[in-house]
Amino acid sequence: MYALIILFLFGMYFLNQGNTMDKEISLQEFKEYITKDHGIKEIIIKGDDRIVIGILNDSLATKIFPEQYKQANTQGTTARVHTNCDQVSMLNEINEWEKSGIDVPKYDVEQESGISQFLWSVGPIILLIALWIFMMRRMGGGGSGSAGIFNVGKSKAQIFDKDSNVKVNFNDVAGLAEAKTEIEEIVEFLKNPNRYTELGGKIPKGALLVGPPGTGKTLLAKAVAGEANVPFFYMSGSDFTEMFVGVGASRVRDLFRQAKEKSPCIVFIDEIDTVGRARGKNPSMGANDERENTLNQLLTEMDGFGTNSGVIILAATNRADILDKALLRAGRFDRQIYVELPDLNDRVAIFNVHLRKIKIDESVDVDLLARQTPGFSGADIANVCNEAALIAARHNKSVVERQDFIDAVDRIIGGLEKRNKITTDEEKRAIAVHEAGHATVSWHLKYANPLIKVTIVPRGKALGAAWYLPEERQITPTQAILDDICSLLAGRAAEELFLGHISTGAANDLERVTKQAYAMVVYYGMSDKLPNISYYDSTGQEYGFSKPFSDQRAKMIDDEVSRIINEQYNRAKELLTNYADGHKQLADILITREVIFTEDVENIFGKRQWTSRTDEILKAKSAEAANAEAEEIAENEKIAQERATKAEDSEISPNEDKSFPANMPPLPQK
Repeated sequence: MYALIILFLFGMYFLNQGNTMDKEISLQEFKEYITKDHGIKEIIIKGDDRIVIGILNDSLATKIFPEQYKQANTQGTTARVHTNCDQVSMLNEINEWEKSGIDVPKYDVEQESGISQFLWSVGPIILLIALWIFMMRRMGGGGSGSAGIFNVGKSKAQIFDKDSNVKVNFNDVAGLAEAKTEIEEIVEFLKNPNRYTELGGKIPKGALLVGPPGTGKTLLAKAVAGEANVPFFYMSGSDFTEMFVGVGASRVRDLFRQAKEKSPCIVFIDEIDTVGRARGKNPSMGANDERENTLNQLLTEMDGFGTNSGVIILAATNRADILDKALLRAGRFDRQIYVELPDLNDRVAIFNVHLRKIKIDESVDVDLLARQTPGFSGADIANVCNEAALIAARHNKSVVERQDFIDAVDRIIGGLEKRNKITTDEEKRAIAVHEAGHATVSWHLKYANPLIKVTIVPRGKALGAAWYLPEERQITPTQAILDDICSLLAGRAAEELFLGHISTGAANDLERVTKQAYAMVVYYGMSDKLPNISYYDSTGQEYGFSKPFSDQRAKMIDDEVSRIINEQYNRAKELLTNYADGHKQLADILITREVIFTEDVENIFGKRQWTSRTDEILKAKSAEAANAEAEEIAENEKIAQERATKAEDSEISPNEDKSFPANMPPLPQK
């Protein structure tokens, strides 16, 4: 196509030249046309080309070109003659003519050559064409590895194989034991397929990784790419979409074509919800949806009329609720692997992985760090370790200490400290009373979260903050939610009791309390007047344009929520009244030191009556480790006793017996 355009331009250039009648003559004839015939009305001297051109008038043109000039359109035709002569010689001739009194026509000296004229006439058009080609390549994805507009439908998948520089393996993925087992089995399918096919089994066609952000779904896929000895195709869901119609479906076809050529292989599609959203919910009201076309092609390629032998599809998303049901059925994604937030033991393992590359001292307690980071994902824990290293470097330390990790957790949860924030003495006392109320009430409730630290130093948008250790429960009893509501309301209750007025400092507490109370009534069926009823829609489709309950039922829900909140508010006021002296001591310490810890609360109220479940887990873990150590000691003693018996039977001194390993424990003395 580009060649045709260039030929067309050349044709137009030479076609324009066809309206000129030209004849080459000698210099003497050229002089006679000027001096005798007076038939040249203009002289053009082309210095670069060594040519002198003479433009003829009508009388001389008719004489030189009798037939051609009659047939041509004289209005648009130029008749001229030219002779070979350099610029200096021609100018000397003209000077001589003028001295002789000859009427010399006007003349012009042009230094540009024919090539220059061509470039000036055609150059702008060529520049526009070049700009158009560049824009089309950019629009067609030419800058992303594609060859231009004609290859816009090609797949953009990155291919990794055994020679690629992917160093992540399953040892770098801490926790996620169940998910790793499922993924490792898929890799084993590809490495040793006969082990499964001999029994009649089939290789699974796909596995969908589902979980909250930052839990390690993409990291698992990287580990698969590093472990598997088969080609690994990586592509994001957004790579299928483009401004041209039909590009998404074309890229899906090209991706699976490449995968079939390199079978067996693994195809990983990250953030598949970009193209896998349920069909029929397009807001454009029935218009052609390019995303749906892409999804239809993906469904066909994964399990359609053709076969995809040896191609396993991995996908990851944190929005599994909006995926199309046809995408989730068996035969397409045979397995749905849930990658949940790590529990306590998993967080310990994740910390150990990220602490490998960090210089830490003996004061760092990994178990304590895992306890202080409930609800953190793997990405959050990696951020904590990195932030601790940055804090230590900021203070010119040679190693990262325990306090650096605590500061990193505080920084991530609460934000930066703002000690320069201006607060009056009255505001400072109000904040101290509020935070001391939370600490006092939570210390005396069974299911309330254990306290770690309370501070009245502003952090982020908060004027004060409290750090607790939330219990990691699989199910939550009613009393646990009520205790949580009571401890949240304790700040507002303390303000009313000990200051005589309330403030806006409890806004966040009230928001959380209201949501929890409505969840008890509407979702969990924990209300006395509305028991065993849940209006929660787990499918994510909501209830359309109307509420699933009547106005009368809505009033009952509001009344129940108000009752629950009022009861817990009065309960918090009662607890604060009973422990008013201890609350005053805590508030005074906060005003003086700006921070209190668990030890300060223990000194005032005594030890907490209830042991947290987290402590029980750690104690069980410590007991398990102690039992393992005792078993190892007993086994060593048994081996040592057998060695001593063998030495006595053979009358060989144990120190002379070279068959014994060097790392055996010493023999007991008789």
